Amino acid sequence: MNGYSEIEREKANLINATSISLEQLEKSKNETLFFEKQRAMNQVRQRVFQQAVQGALRTLNSCLNTELHFRTIRANIGILRAIEWKR
Repeated sequence: MNGYSEIEREKANLINATSISLEQLEKSKNETLFFEKQRAMNQVRQRVFQQAVQGALRTLNSCLNTELHFRTIRANIGILRAIEWKR
């Protein structure tokens, strides 16, 4: 009977150790999933921000080109008027 008790105790210890290992594995898996989710969300945020910045830069560049174009036209008109006044 004593040998049987020893086997039952070892079996219970093994079950307990296995249960603890599975709980630790589950915790580790959940932490990994959490960090992977955070990383993916940060990558999406970064892409969205980058696209927004690129759009803003395109708009700014367009506005600056338009302003430069208008200033060039005004300068040319000024030059033509000056030439006309000399005649």
